[in-house]
Amino acid sequence: MSALRSIDFKVFGRVQGVFFRKHTKEQADKLKLVGWCKNEPDLTVTGVVQGASSQIDTMMKWLEKTGSPQSRIDSCTFCNDRKVDKTEFSEFTIRRKKK
Repeated sequence: MSALRSIDFKVFGRVQGVFFRKHTKEQADKLKLVGWCKNEPDLTVTGVVQGASSQIDTMMKWLEKTGSPQSRIDSCTFCNDRKVDKTEFSEFTIRRKKK
């Protein structure tokens, strides 16, 4: 079994109002990753992905280069890359502002 990893991300560019979070969730689900993503006031999207190391690598490339069809990714930063014994989440979710 592949080692488990967790990594935080922040995506810059035209990533709000273009279904970026929806497509991020779909990609994470496809790769069997867990975590979350959300829109930030600075018009970026941030989040955490956890799961098999090889699938994390695939997701990182997707976040850097692909995104949603209408998005424009200028850059993506990753931090807090670490091995974990178990995931902290049971699924990948989209976090929304509380009304």
